[in-house]
Amino acid sequence: MSVSVDSSSAVPVGTPSPASTGASAADTPEDAPGAATLDHVVLYDGVCGLCDRVVQWLLDHEAGTTLRFAPLQGDTAAAMRRRYPNIPEAIDTVIYIADGRAYLRSQAILQLARHLRRPWRWGYHLRWLPSFLLDIGYRLIARVRYRLFGKLDECRLPTPAERARFLA
Repeated sequence: MSVSVDSSSAVPVGTPSPASTGASAADTPEDAPGAATLDHVVLYDGVCGLCDRVVQWLLDHEAGTTLRFAPLQGDTAAAMRRRYPNIPEAIDTVIYIADGRAYLRSQAILQLARHLRRPWRWGYHLRWLPSFLLDIGYRLIARVRYRLFGKLDECRLPTPAERARFLA
């Protein structure tokens, strides 16, 4: 099933191949750490207390083990920025990469809901609400997240089963 979303929230694949642009193979996300799992990737602020809590919550409520996680400060996020140029450089949003698109802000959260157990999965149906309205609330929370939830100096060590789901 194909889902159409607001173009400010999702970036379709369609960037030229490295060979056609003169870029080296090292510039492609396929060479990034965890390249085999570059679909269903959640990019998050690795030092944000709220973002860490959201990642832990997703791990606890996900229906399967499809999602992979990578900090916006890491190599995987840098590779994704090259592939999806509309991913912002600023570290103030969650990004969900799936099905050849990069979903940003509230649309990322709503798209992630389809991977959760009930009743959280039902949030996926809210994706039809206008992104610009949902993003107002998202941006307000993003602006004050460090004040409310702080910055992390350290985070919980993932279990051995979870460790494979985290990318650099």
